[in-house]
Amino acid sequence: MKKIKIITLVAMLILTSTIICRASAQTPDEIRTFFYNAHAGITIRVDATNETKPNENLTVKLWYNSTADFVHIDYLNLTIYGFIEGAQRLTLNSTCLLENAPLQFNETREFEIVVHVPDDVWGVAYAELYLKYSIADLPLKYIEGFSITAIRNVRYEELQEKYNELSETFSLLNQTFWESFGKNLTMDELLSLNATYWELLQNYTALEGSINELNNTRVAVGVLAVTTIFFVATTVYLVMRKPKDYW
Repeated sequence: MKKIKIITLVAMLILTSTIICRASAQTPDEIRTFFYNAHAGITIRVDATNETKPNENLTVKLWYNSTADFVHIDYLNLTIYGFIEGAQRLTLNSTCLLENAPLQFNETREFEIVVHVPDDVWGVAYAELYLKYSIADLPLKYIEGFSITAIRNVRYEELQEKYNELSETFSLLNQTFWESFGKNLTMDELLSLNATYWELLQNYTALEGSINELNNTRVAVGVLAVTTIFFVATTVYLVMRKPKDYW
C-alpha cells in the first residue's frame, strides 16, 4: 500500500509540473546578414535579428553604398512580412527608406527599423526590397525577396514539452500497472491506482485538445490515445473483478 501511495504522489507531482508555465530561455539578440547584392551603381546589404519570439521585436538594418557618379534614387522601400500561425502572410512593417534622392559617389547611408512581432506570428519572416533608381539617363528597377529572422513557435514548443512530460508520466503509470497486474492488490489499492490514472487522463485530454489545434503532433497523439484505451480497459477489468474476502 505504501508503494502505491509513493508512486501516486510522484505521478501527481510530475503532472502538476506540466501545468506550470516555464520561462523560455532568452535567445541572444544576434544580428546577421541575410541579403547582400551589388547592382549597377549601388550596393545593398540587409542585416536582421537572427532569431526572436512572438510578442517581441526584431531589428532590421539596411546599408547601401553608391558605387558610381550621377546615381539618383527614385524610391527605396522595404517591407517585412510575418506569417500568422506560420501560414497566412501578414505585413509587419512597410517603410519608404529613401525617395527622390541624388547620391554622391561612394556615399553610404544606413537605416534601422524595429518591428514588433504579434503573438500569433511564427515561422520565418520575409522581406521584400523595392528599388527604383537611375544612373545618368539609364533607368533601373529591382524587386528583391529574401528570408530573414526566424520567429520561434513558442506555443508548440511549450505544448511539445508538456506532451513529452505527460507521456513519461503515462509510461511510469503504465509500468506500475503491469508490475501490479500479477500481484494480489486490495480493492483500495486498485481504486487508488485507478483514480491516479483518471486524473492523468483528464490532464492528457485537455492537452490533446491544445495540441490538435497545432497539426504538428496529431500522429503522436493518436498513438498515445490507442495505448490509453487499452489501459482503461485493463484497469476497469481489475477494478470490477470480484475482490477477495477480508476479515
